[in-house]
Amino acid sequence: MALFGRGKNAKLTSEDPSVLGQSTKKRPEPDKSGYGRAQKGPFDASEASTETGYVDLGSILVRPTEGLQLRLELEEATQRVVAVTMDLAGSSLQLQAFAAPRSEGLWGEIRAQIAQSVASQGGTVEEIEGSFGPELLARLPADASGERRSYRAARFMGVDGPRWFLRGVIGGQAAESHEASAALEDLFRHVVVDRGESPLPPRELLPLRIPVEAAPHENGAGHGPHAPHAPARGPETTHLG
Repeated sequence: MALFGRGKNAKLTSEDPSVLGQSTKKRPEPDKSGYGRAQKGPFDASEASTETGYVDLGSILVRPTEGLQLRLELEEATQRVVAVTMDLAGSSLQLQAFAAPRSEGLWGEIRAQIAQSVASQGGTVEEIEGSFGPELLARLPADASGERRSYRAARFMGVDGPRWFLRGVIGGQAAESHEASAALEDLFRHVVVDRGESPLPPRELLPLRIPVEAAPHENGAGHGPHAPHAPARGPETTHLG
């Protein structure tokens, strides 16, 4: 199910010089997050030092923690990496970054699209106020066990940054427990997005790649006490991803 179809914003216009590849260094970036993102995260590549302590996945850089496992999710048809999922303590956080206009955010419109999509599958959506502004708590029907109908929960977070939009989806126990989600929220807060300068239309998926850290080393050494396992190739992204 496509939650990010290109709509009215998917045009290259003179209103967004960054999309057209024109210089934007002298123009200040407005805070579209509504909560002071530049001070609280997630961060733009121009706002954080990632030379040490981060795993570089291309457009997304993550700061590993003890017990973290990374999975790279592939698009079956093209075999390109379309999402990174972080598994921690029985729950997960999936990340995707997209190009966005300079002048306006995408999260408001995307929330409405997600809610409509979940409802079409027989699920329910509740909008809540979270650590990163408005979020969606979705409950989708799962395989029924006996006479009782079961569901799976997913918590959608969205952050509008400078010319990018970052979406996080929490699954597992952490989707419905703030206590259980604290560690994943901290990972999300320290994510760094590297938008790059290439001209891209709004909602275009920013490229991901297998990190250098995943390559085997001759001495078999790791990367410190908090180094994650090498990213594994996960399944194709589902409608929740």
